Amino acid sequence: MKQPMDLTKGNVWKQLMKFALPLFLANLLQSLYGMVDMAVVGRYVGSAALAALSNATMIVFILTAVCIGVTMGGSVLVAQYRGARDEDGQLGSIGTLFALTGAAALVITVLSLLTFERVLTMMGLPAESMPHAVEYLRVICMGTVFVFGYNAVCSILRGMGDSKSPLYFVAVAAAVNVVLDFVLVGAAGMGTSGAAWATVLSQAVSFGVSLLRLRRTLKGFQRKKGALKPQGKLAWTILKIGLPSAVQSAVVNVAFLLVTCILNKYGVVVAAAAGVGLKVATFLAMPCWAAGQSVMTMVGQNMGAGEITRASSVSRAGLVLSLASTGIMVLFVQLFAPGIIGLFDQNPAVIREGVLYLRIFCSVSSFAYAAMYHFDSFATGVGAAVLAMVNALLEGIVLRLGLIFLFETVLGLGRIGVYLGQMLSTFPPAVIGLLYFLRGSWKCRRLIDQNTAQQLDEEAQLE
Repeated sequence: MKQPMDLTKGNVWKQLMKFALPLFLANLLQSLYGMVDMAVVGRYVGSAALAALSNATMIVFILTAVCIGVTMGGSVLVAQYRGARDEDGQLGSIGTLFALTGAAALVITVLSLLTFERVLTMMGLPAESMPHAVEYLRVICMGTVFVFGYNAVCSILRGMGDSKSPLYFVAVAAAVNVVLDFVLVGAAGMGTSGAAWATVLSQAVSFGVSLLRLRRTLKGFQRKKGALKPQGKLAWTILKIGLPSAVQSAVVNVAFLLVTCILNKYGVVVAAAAGVGLKVATFLAMPCWAAGQSVMTMVGQNMGAGEITRASSVSRAGLVLSLASTGIMVLFVQLFAPGIIGLFDQNPAVIREGVLYLRIFCSVSSFAYAAMYHFDSFATGVGAAVLAMVNALLEGIVLRLGLIFLFETVLGLGRIGVYLGQMLSTFPPAVIGLLYFLRGSWKCRRLIDQNTAQQLDEEAQLE
């Protein structure tokens, strides 16, 4: 199996595309097997269960977002040490990240099991959907450790320049999940708990496979005694990126959860349609997520290597890639909206409402979202995760909820106002991200020890 890529050399566009494609395919597979969960539940159990799964998934998104945020700090730090060719720094970062991830997984598991029923009640989930959501989340929360472990390993491998292995892990998880969905939900009639067990078991398998791959990758390192032990200084550096990133991801998903709560009051049809619409919007965002994750890793490696000009070129290329790929996805969704909604629910009322949601939400705002996500990823890659967090708070809480209140309540547009508020909230944060990049203050940022970077510069001059 090939070694991770060195993203500080070679043609920027070629490296970006080569690194981003596996990430896109991995995100796509992950989204598709999430859609299979909803499609199978919708067909075998009904609209009430589909609405339950849509609401429960919002809580799962928040749990996953916290996990991804914590591990993102490790990914950026590993990337910068990789760019600086510092094996000790990479190993220390890996050991420290695993310690932090284990502690976070334990805390989140306990908290989620204690609070998820209360959160579902606060969300105003329709009564007929509540039992389905409870049985789904009880199983999912118990499997949180596998989500944290899998994301930790994948973040390490991405930081080192390996975007292909996470694709293989997701492929394994997708295959296991889809088979178990039809066996447990369809054949065994376990309902939403069957879908939950399918997800947890597939994540456990994927985590096991990812650990084996990481072990093989680390065999080539010249390990010193205790190199993988957690280190306090590295823990603080990881948390400086990880905590703002976790807040950023959590805020985004809490905002969607609050929107879901608002839409639940319009009944099962609107709740089910919006849930499906959100899944489709997630699918639409896959390319810009892959491009953003690639930019974050490439920028991280180049900042660690002191290649500031190349880091800037990576950002410009990534923005073009994000906008172009988003345009293709928007066109696809707009052309085939009725058929896409019909894959999840054959109820004509749900299809009509779902199409309306997509026509408004998955339109021009998708380009603003792509730009916002790109610049947030760039800022995280250089070590300025606080900017991404502030942008998330602005977009998810201040603008989205503020605009929804304006359109839905003040102007009396009802659920249409909710869709419009979501559509318009991403534009100001995209502009803020662009201004941060153009200002150039990021060029002086570096997470790793300055002595490491200076040594690297001296070695480059001797060559």
